[in-house]
This record gives sequence, structure tokens and C-alpha cells, in this order.
Amino acid sequence: MNSELSTFDIAKYLDNNEVIAEYLSQVLEGGDSDEFLSAIGDIARAKGMTQIANDTGLGRESLYKSFAKGAKPKFDTIAKVLDSFGVRLQAIS
Repeated sequence: MNSELSTFDIAKYLDNNEVIAEYLSQVLEGGDSDEFLSAIGDIARAKGMTQIANDTGLGRESLYKSFAKGAKPKFDTIAKVLDSFGVRLQAIS
């Protein structure tokens, strides 16, 4: 018996706003900014990078670079992308 393993891609499962919100909430609880940026990139891929580029006015290639491992995107870029997802960050004390 010969079986092949496929690479897990979270983007395949980010198919509705509830799942996306829960994914971001879990990542934010962890407190790792690199993981948060990676999660935004995952969601952008799930929604389609071309669509996100159109919605934000940012270049597609620029978006890939902004959310690549080790990247440090500007807050403005993060805010535009989150807005295109329909996600709103809220501080609660």
C-alpha cells in the first residue's frame, strides 16, 4: 500500500466569515505578531490575492511580499487588508 501525504493548507478551510474571525481570534490570543501576519496572508490567499489587491488598491505582488514570512508591513497595509476581509479589530478591557 502506497499512500501520499499532502501539505496542509489552512487557506482551503477559510471559507466563511465566521471561520475567518475565529482563526484570527485564536492567532491573536497567541500574541505572536509573525503568526498574525501569516494568518492575514492565509486569509488573503483564501479570498484570492487578486480580489484583495482590487479591494485595497495595493499591488498583488506587494501583498504577497507584505505577508511573507519575516515581512514587516505597515499598519496601513494591514488595516486595508483587514477592512477588505470585513474584519474589524476591537480593543476590550
